[in-house]
Amino acid sequence: MASTNDLKNGTTLKLDGGELWNVVEFQHVKPGKGGAFVRTKLKNVISGKVVDKTFNAGAKVEIANVDRREMQYLYTDGESYIFMDTDTYDQLPVEAKVVGRNADYLLESATITVAVNEGVPLYVELPAAVEVEITQTDPGVQGDRSTGGTKPATIETGAVIQVPLFITTGERVKVDTRTGDYLGRVN
Repeated sequence: MASTNDLKNGTTLKLDGGELWNVVEFQHVKPGKGGAFVRTKLKNVISGKVVDKTFNAGAKVEIANVDRREMQYLYTDGESYIFMDTDTYDQLPVEAKVVGRNADYLLESATITVAVNEGVPLYVELPAAVEVEITQTDPGVQGDRSTGGTKPATIETGAVIQVPLFITTGERVKVDTRTGDYLGRVN
């Protein structure tokens, strides 16, 4: 058990019967009248739901032990994604619902961060951008600007992104993993 005075951004709390919440931001408030309190913004680790919660200053909260490890993505076996701890070479299966949309940018042998609590994978964190190869895209037609100068392209993971008209099949591009936006060519 820890006190609300020990809170900092990124701390994971166990609240409401065992649910895990990350502290997104916090603020210690000392009003002129009454006792001090801590105003927090918490994000549910599993669902991603964000809530505001206020604690009395010095109140006891349970801090969860979340182990964030660098792991290498090996392969998928249908319902799970298999990751390997680069230090111990232990393999960890992670359910597809935990990986979620990150699967669109998950390349084999890529090193990513996997958060684990009591042996249960909570979420995976990709780098902000990845370099991928365009496996299929239609040729851009010169003078076609009605679509804002972009066209759909399939990348090597199977996901479809929007790229500028000058991009061709076989080129390597940089993609933002949070939004799926095209960031530029890779030489």
